[in-house]
Amino acid sequence: MRLRRLGATSVAAVIALTLGSVALTGCGNSDDSASSDQFTIGAAIIVSHPALEAVVAGFEEVLKEEGVKYKMISKNAQGDQANAATIASTFASNKDIDLILAVSTPIATTMAAAEKDRPILFAAVTDPVGDKLVPSWDKAGPNITGASDLPPEAKPVSLVQEAMPDVANVGVLYSSSESNSLAQVEAFEAEAKELGIKITKQGITGPNEVSAGLDALAGVDAILIPTDNTVVAAIASVIQFGQENKIPVFCADNSTVELGTVATRGLSYHNQGRRVGEMAVAILRDGKTVADFKPEKPTETELLVNPDAAKKFGLTLPEALVAQGTVVETK
Repeated sequence: MRLRRLGATSVAAVIALTLGSVALTGCGNSDDSASSDQFTIGAAIIVSHPALEAVVAGFEEVLKEEGVKYKMISKNAQGDQANAATIASTFASNKDIDLILAVSTPIATTMAAAEKDRPILFAAVTDPVGDKLVPSWDKAGPNITGASDLPPEAKPVSLVQEAMPDVANVGVLYSSSESNSLAQVEAFEAEAKELGIKITKQGITGPNEVSAGLDALAGVDAILIPTDNTVVAAIASVIQFGQENKIPVFCADNSTVELGTVATRGLSYHNQGRRVGEMAVAILRDGKTVADFKPEKPTETELLVNPDAAKKFGLTLPEALVAQGTVVETK
């Protein structure tokens, strides 16, 4: 058993991404005049939450380690698809941008529709093939590729059962407008059927429906949240509801365990950001092209457990499960 002490802002150099443009320069270069070997990167996320911020932090970490000089123009759509479209249009019209980092499915699909020439690297996209960002898992799109967050054999419903052997009904709160969430909910249902567990689905259309959606799940044994941008951004409210109603909350997003969910078995978004950062270095500095990188799926998962958080939901985690994972403390 390993103990990991993580804070809610433990991601190194978490980026404050706002609708306004923020220029960040790597390698300590504060000169605003771009030299011939300095690159401009447009980075966008759909909404602020730890997983997406971890991607950006990991991405920048690699660029700095590799000594790449860059200026980053950072944007946050604040959960609004209209804002995402505006950001995509702004990036497409900015001819100084050398490469675009598109974090999340809504941002990546909107960016791909707006920019057809310059390289786009996506991250935290669950199904890039289904969303027509790339033609297949074996081939990049004309100017887009990246890393998917499709959980590799994570079996999240099985994890809930391991933590709660008597669980019979698992509630799932998700955004009906996020294709990444729809794909995960379908997978949850298939897995639950094999285990003899009922899935109670509750779709929402926006952040203002989170509270009502939770109320609709008041009778379930546990709540399982997919890597849904809308719901994860409101994870504090989900956790509070679970604690008040003694309904343990699990999430497919690893970053939520340090915020107070029970456990997850998933991927490291920080490492995914690093991998996409490696692609960026190869494209910007080393002369590689998007075509040199087929879209990638995660190959490893990590089990994170938060026994103290579990107790706040009225749950004591089995010792065998705790021993298998990395123990995380809520900060």
